[in-house]
Amino acid sequence: MTVDTGLLQPPPHSGEIKVAFPREHVMLLTFNRPKSLNAMTPTMRDDIHRLLEWFDDEPSLWVVVVTGEGRIFCAGADLIAWNKRQADGPRDEGQDVIEDVNGFGAISRRSSSSKPIIAAVNGGAYGGGVELILNCDLVIASENATFALPEVKRGVAAIQGAIPRLARIAGHQLASEMLLLGKNITATDAATRFGFVNKVVPASEVVSTAVAWAAEICTNSPDSVQSTKRAMLLTNQHGNVENVVGAHMRSKESVRLYLSKNIQEGLRAFTEKRKPVWTNPAKL
Repeated sequence: MTVDTGLLQPPPHSGEIKVAFPREHVMLLTFNRPKSLNAMTPTMRDDIHRLLEWFDDEPSLWVVVVTGEGRIFCAGADLIAWNKRQADGPRDEGQDVIEDVNGFGAISRRSSSSKPIIAAVNGGAYGGGVELILNCDLVIASENATFALPEVKRGVAAIQGAIPRLARIAGHQLASEMLLLGKNITATDAATRFGFVNKVVPASEVVSTAVAWAAEICTNSPDSVQSTKRAMLLTNQHGNVENVVGAHMRSKESVRLYLSKNIQEGLRAFTEKRKPVWTNPAKL
């Protein structure tokens, strides 16, 4: 079921990305290079960047789900294109990475957005595909999904945020197992051992489950959700709890929350013993 998008007009994008609105307040982005296992191209990356910038600025959209067309979520970088770039002569790859503040696929190091991102992983994710997933807020994976960070087998490194994120989530030893061996792990291991998958479901239910979770998030105050996510992002930037609390309370999301109609509605609905009716947050 796709809702009436009304006045929603996404920015122009190529056929390498599909955009849909399966529920009210929910955007679905689908990587659409199935014959190439959704390996990331510069065009895809630019499309995702433009669409997420628009999503962040659109008050009526509260959650985004990201998935891949075909049998693989994302096979990582287009290594054939990368090899061609290397053949063109030396380049400062490190500086390129530092300047690309949003990371792989415009998601793996994205910290500007306080709106939730859910990954719906069909089939598997490799390299940059895993880096991208590790920066999503929730991850739903198919039972047959596999994950790998095989960069060491290709003579490169997982430089787009995966190393520190995986070490924080799984711990040093388990992170080393993925990063230094470069071997595949199952969806079950990703959920129960490594801790970066929230739920494993049959392949036919991956996207529908992710969309259902997005819809459930939308039953909560969007102001509260976005303020809460900002606090989690700040936790990755500050080592001290009090520093996080201070930065969180000074954040644009928290200032908006405590001045919002939604905080009034939530408290009023509780006292009146009814469900709250949330409204779109004010633009930040």
